[in-house]
Amino acid sequence: MSRYARQMVLPEIGSAGQARLARAHVLVVGAGGLSVPVLQYLAGAGVGRINLVDGDTVAAHNLHRQPLYRMDQIGQPKARAAAAALAALNPEVSVTPICDMLDPANAPDLIAAADLVLDCADTFAASLILSDNCHAQGKPLIIASALALSGYVAGCCGSAPSLRAIFPDLPERGATCATAGVMGPVVATLGALQAQMALSVLLELAPSPLGQLLRLDGATWRMAGFRFDTAPEPDAPLPFIARSQIRASDMLIDLRTEAAPFCPAARHVPPEGMADLTPPDTARVVLACTTGLRAHNAGQNLQSRWPGDIALLALN
Repeated sequence: MSRYARQMVLPEIGSAGQARLARAHVLVVGAGGLSVPVLQYLAGAGVGRINLVDGDTVAAHNLHRQPLYRMDQIGQPKARAAAAALAALNPEVSVTPICDMLDPANAPDLIAAADLVLDCADTFAASLILSDNCHAQGKPLIIASALALSGYVAGCCGSAPSLRAIFPDLPERGATCATAGVMGPVVATLGALQAQMALSVLLELAPSPLGQLLRLDGATWRMAGFRFDTAPEPDAPLPFIARSQIRASDMLIDLRTEAAPFCPAARHVPPEGMADLTPPDTARVVLACTTGLRAHNAGQNLQSRWPGDIALLALN
């Protein structure tokens, strides 16, 4: 009996759907807690090719929500450790580990090679970089984020609006799993929903998950959702750039108050000092911070009073 028999019996899949999954090429960004169920269920379902991008290594403090990895793999590149585990799970699936962090320089080519992209990195900058590039290329993007006891998953881009259309207004500061904590089953639930959305897009099931957001509250045992098919795109979104894309003529602004400027050419200007900044009209202003969130908010403020070119740089 075929290993896929129990899903092929579904009228929504059958032999034609299984063949479609076998031909599919998926890009997964991030090999952490969200990625663990995503990778296991996509490989288990027989998705033919998976490119896995992550420049981090296996760490003990992450294992409570990353049970794909073992204690004897601590210190190993996550992407390679995950690829080895998936090869044992289903040797019919080709998993290519890319031991590098996603950035605006490598994102376009990685996305262009894929039929579908999954954002499992759960970082502010990575999510917007993926959304901007998927939106430009017309590629569907399944995104998720988890924190503490809650999170969301959404199907963006492709035939749906981008992540920027869903969240046009952002908070001044954002918590992280390191500062706010997170429960493993919450992350796993959202990752499993990502996998289900991805398979539904690849199989072209109706209704499409593209344009759908689901929110999970693990504290109150509630799940809610809404569609955002008609959400408008922002008029002038501020793009992220990579360090390699900095120009000699750029005005570099480091907004971090907790660290020295990231390079000798950068000026240290805290966010509260941006109101006094008047850049020359001929320069592109590059705003940098650790995650990109402060840079985004400062950039929007500058954009409201200065018509020049602005770009964002995440330093983590």
